[in-house]
Amino acid sequence: MPEASDAPATTATRRRRRLPLIAGLAAGALVLAGGAATAYESARKSVTLDIDGETRTVQTFSGSVAGLLDAQGVEVGERDAVTPGADAALRDGSQIVVRSGHQLTVDVDGEQGDVWVTALDAEEALRGLDARGSDVSLVASRSGDRASLPLQLDADQPVAVVADGTTTVVDDGSVGLDAILQGLGLTVDDDDHVFVESQAAKADGDPAVRIVIERVETKKVTKKVAVDHKSRTEQDADRYADLGSKVAQKGKEGERTLTYRVTTVDGDVVAKKKLSDKVTTKPVTEVVVEGTKERPEPEPEPAPEESSSSSSSDSSSDSSSDDSSSGDSSAATGSAPAGVWADLAQCESGGDPATNTGNGYYGLYQFSAETWHAMGGSGLPSENSAAEQTRLAQKLQAQSGWGQWPGCAAKLGLL
Repeated sequence: MPEASDAPATTATRRRRRLPLIAGLAAGALVLAGGAATAYESARKSVTLDIDGETRTVQTFSGSVAGLLDAQGVEVGERDAVTPGADAALRDGSQIVVRSGHQLTVDVDGEQGDVWVTALDAEEALRGLDARGSDVSLVASRSGDRASLPLQLDADQPVAVVADGTTTVVDDGSVGLDAILQGLGLTVDDDDHVFVESQAAKADGDPAVRIVIERVETKKVTKKVAVDHKSRTEQDADRYADLGSKVAQKGKEGERTLTYRVTTVDGDVVAKKKLSDKVTTKPVTEVVVEGTKERPEPEPEPAPEESSSSSSSDSSSDSSSDDSSSGDSSAATGSAPAGVWADLAQCESGGDPATNTGNGYYGLYQFSAETWHAMGGSGLPSENSAAEQTRLAQKLQAQSGWGQWPGCAAKLGLL
């Protein structure tokens, strides 16, 4: 038989033998559980997450920055910035900073273009852009009468607003551009410029950022300028040369109308373009007439006729007196029929010795000033007596004939 120690154990014996083993397993399980707890605690980390200035502390088991952001539901675009990088390992106490990318229109030394920045506010963006050494400002985007920027102006400082010749300081620079303008009751139209730029602080607390509104106006401006008239001299073969020149047609200036498109910024002209240039009133050319006709030589006076009989010359004193008077009258009138000078004056001037028609001719016989002076007259003919005018007219007729008054002389049958 086999020995008792080799005999198979009963069920009760087997159960008793297993109890120490189960107890040992339980103790081992406790040891394993304690180790897992220690590993669990060492895997959990407390980190600070800063997303566009909003900071919070989070607990995470993620081993990398990318894992943390994914677990927190933070989506990062290709223009966004993450510090440290997304592949960096996480440690307890780590600080993760996420900054969203913003596309801004900037004005650099008068030239505009688009840039991407990950600054927290406009003040930070301008500091980074100013470091390039250029005169930089941010250009507000426009939608109708509203102006806006995709980021706040200054997270913790006031801002200055320059508009319509006045500077106003707004204490809270963290609000949006549109909110600041509405709060000040400032409106902008489609043409106005809105810039955000750095401002050199004069003292602690002075705004580092200012909003500048430029009022732009474009309108048509009309200007009228005079157009000088021309002068023309014409020759008149029917006018005697010694009468001098006369103005047959008075000259008159014309008018030119110019239209410009003028752009002003805060009242100062920055652009001016000519749109049209038209002569709206034509000038009138002045016409001066000069005579070319030469006066004929005066015909010699006929020799006096001899009396047929000397004895009959003094038959009557009255008859002698009448003959003498008739002879004197004939000599005084330049051998003209009696009363011819009165008729000539009536034809030329209506018999008015003071006539001044304004065309360069004066007095009873319409002398020109040049001819009057050539005959020895003084002043103007119309300033002299009728007798003096008649005397010099007779003198002129004796020298040059009745052709001095071609129209009236022909009418009176003197030519």
